[in-house]
Amino acid sequence: MVELLRKPAGLNGKIHDITPASANWGFVGFGLYKLGAGDEAREVTGDREVILVLVEGKAQITAAGQAFGVLGERMDVFERTPPHCVYVPGGADWSAVATTACTLAVCSAPGGTDRGAAIIGPAGIATTPRGTGANTRYINNIAMEDRDVADSLLVTEVFTPDGNWSSYPPHRHDEDDYPRMTYLEETYYHRLNPSQGYGIQRVFTQDGSLDETMAVSNEDVVLVPKGHHPCGVPYGYEMYYLNVMAGPRRAWRFENHPDHDWIYQRDNG
Repeated sequence: MVELLRKPAGLNGKIHDITPASANWGFVGFGLYKLGAGDEAREVTGDREVILVLVEGKAQITAAGQAFGVLGERMDVFERTPPHCVYVPGGADWSAVATTACTLAVCSAPGGTDRGAAIIGPAGIATTPRGTGANTRYINNIAMEDRDVADSLLVTEVFTPDGNWSSYPPHRHDEDDYPRMTYLEETYYHRLNPSQGYGIQRVFTQDGSLDETMAVSNEDVVLVPKGHHPCGVPYGYEMYYLNVMAGPRRAWRFENHPDHDWIYQRDNG
């Protein structure tokens, strides 16, 4: 079994580089750069589309021959404001030159060349609450299916207040059976505030063939190849995560765990 918990490879440069090959799956890629002012990141998309998310800080972005200037406004991810984001099609290149300390996420999945490079955030992204009680969290839907901004990618941010749970009740999207469910691989890039905190994420299937519970630290990434995948954060700490999903169909259809679906039905009945 591929290791689901991925630790950052250092403090600077490209600290995460998750590819379909390294994750042993077929669709999702996730990279993360930690840049100082003046540092540059540059890549070629090949047969994949990319969404660049300025998690924190500012950078001068060029993509597919277009200069988008200096983007970024959120200097601390826990400001909870919508991020600046850029879509880059397949068959193109992109570069980012940091003008401040900058955290840049590179979300990728199979994609074509028909779409042009474009700014897709923060305009069009609204921070919205989801859930009730200790299940309350706040969502920035960067590129979910209601936004026609990508061929394959589904990307969202979630802010979980201290003591709360997210991706809960436990749910899964690991069968290609639309419209009942869609097969979507998923990565979680976690941040904690204060940064010395920790969260808990469990990835498990109903038949028990996969059941891992992980303590996630600041800057960790968790892979979700299948199964249910709730996460929570202790009192005193906030959790942020950036989700990247992709599969055969650009749609998010899931089922809650049958033992815990009553929570959803109670809160939404």
